[in-house]
Amino acid sequence: MVTPAMIRELREISGAGMSDCKKALTEVGGDIKKAVEFLREKGLAAAEKKAGRIAAEGLVALKVAPDFAQAVIVEVNTETDFAAKSDNFKGFLADVVGQLADTDVADLEAFMTAPWAKGEGYASVQEALKGKIATIGENLNIRRFARINRAAPGIISNYVHGGGSIGVLLEIHSENQGELLQEMGYNLCMQIAALMPKYLKVDDVDQEYLDSERKILTSVAQNDPANAEKPAAVIEKMIEGRLNKQLKEICLMEQQYVRDTSMTVKAYVESVAKEVGAAITLNQFVCYEKGEGIEKKQEDFAEEVAKAMQG
Repeated sequence: MVTPAMIRELREISGAGMSDCKKALTEVGGDIKKAVEFLREKGLAAAEKKAGRIAAEGLVALKVAPDFAQAVIVEVNTETDFAAKSDNFKGFLADVVGQLADTDVADLEAFMTAPWAKGEGYASVQEALKGKIATIGENLNIRRFARINRAAPGIISNYVHGGGSIGVLLEIHSENQGELLQEMGYNLCMQIAALMPKYLKVDDVDQEYLDSERKILTSVAQNDPANAEKPAAVIEKMIEGRLNKQLKEICLMEQQYVRDTSMTVKAYVESVAKEVGAAITLNQFVCYEKGEGIEKKQEDFAEEVAKAMQG
């Protein structure tokens, strides 16, 4: 059964109209993910980049070891921006990222049950979180964290945007760890924050993603009246061209370098490698945007959803 809440969620993710969202959900049996693909195939999704980027409050924090050998990044959410800006919350966030940096817990469940390093009468991180919820007066959530342990000579670069709205870690391998490498790392972290690549390089893109995108692009091309008279081979070439263009947008190494659009990130890295006289390899990156993928309550959709349910 398609509910108002489901329609509202799909509307916020896709940007499509309420009636189109209801139809899409009905067609796919209420599966939100399939409904998004249905809307994209029909050309009804207003803006794909809205998917998974719904705002929620809180902050992202990170901490890098002085020798650039280890780093952690964490996202903690609040209900309001007002709470996220408070010294009380920022202090708790600093304690959380500090404890993560000082321990080697592998997952969030283990971290939440670990003893709270600050003590303060709390037996665990979970209990400390509950205490902070009581004092701040809002629901808080330690949502996710990631850890990088550098596996070869090099550095872990980082960047925090907007006081904690976005955080980036980038592991770089090189025998030369001088100022030029550090400058390059900072520039690339800013690039990641700005353009949000999904993958480091094309070889990292999983086959499931490629198959899904090829299916969507094929459906869009076939539904376009302008392609009605075109040979199948021409349409296939067009689809692959669009897919390759998309890969250049979602793979960091293939993106245009934002500070010099005459070159790709790959070319920029190679130019720095020549300058420092040592090979440079980007090994991995982590980018957290606060509230990414979290639906924020939208009361103003209520009337629109009700009308869509009646239609």
